Amino acid sequence: MSKAKRLNEMIMMVNRRKRFTVKELAQEFGMSKRTILRDLQELSEMGVPLYSESGPFGGYQVLNERILPPIAFNEGEAISIFFAIHALRHYISLPFDSEYESIIKKFYLNLSGDIRDMIDKMKNRVEFVSVYQQEETPYIKQLLEVSIKQKIVIVGYEINGEITYRSIQPIGIYANEGKWYCPSYCFLRKDYRVFRCDRIKTIELDENTVPIDLSTIYLTNRFSLINRNKETYQLHVELTNKGVDKYKSTKWPNIELSKRKDGTGFLKGMILKSDTAFFTEFFINYGEDAMVKSPSELVDSIKEKLHTILKQYL
Repeated sequence: MSKAKRLNEMIMMVNRRKRFTVKELAQEFGMSKRTILRDLQELSEMGVPLYSESGPFGGYQVLNERILPPIAFNEGEAISIFFAIHALRHYISLPFDSEYESIIKKFYLNLSGDIRDMIDKMKNRVEFVSVYQQEETPYIKQLLEVSIKQKIVIVGYEINGEITYRSIQPIGIYANEGKWYCPSYCFLRKDYRVFRCDRIKTIELDENTVPIDLSTIYLTNRFSLINRNKETYQLHVELTNKGVDKYKSTKWPNIELSKRKDGTGFLKGMILKSDTAFFTEFFINYGEDAMVKSPSELVDSIKEKLHTILKQYL
């Protein structure tokens, strides 16, 4: 029996028995006690919650936690999952109990030797390019938990070096270009806002504010639901080939990209009136690779911004 298979079967057995001795495992797997002790040490390093008790009635016991049973993946599936996990290394903060190193080690060590060899050969041949997270975001796990439970928290939010305190009810969290964001209902502004998670410096439960019903609002549908009564503009932007490629990496909800056969394309969709300033900066960054056709309010805003920039160089 291979080591990987033995460890998988050992996980299932200790999860089933909860309490066992080294002698019992040695008899079960036909291995020496020394080998079993090394296996138990490796299981512990992989995250299996074991603890030992000494004495005549001692042995090993599994803590009262659930352990997922092993799942059989074919080679292609295993390699795909490995590199999906591998991409998490770009984020120094994750909203889960386990850090990246623990996750990748546990999965990698449970693969057969030939698949591990194949992954080792592929590591320097394939890459998923992503922006590295630069700022610590210590509260993303709490923000995720309160969004699930529909709780309200008071956060200390830093903007330009100044911290303000406000009660928010998170909808969820998402990562984009190396940063974590938390769309929430802000009770101070009495409206929905998107908060940068790394700017949240303190967090505590708000027991005095009554939550609103966000049970049907998720990350995927929040724009259409929370913006339905707000003033919007119809957006039309022409893109060069480079503009099309650039927009693919920063797709916005409610804005659809259409690509022509020659590689150029155009954007059409709806934007909020209140987001005019944001999209002014956004499309100016495209330079000559984007031409905003409508709305006229956005065109005028871009002209005004460019005129202000030009005056700096006169």
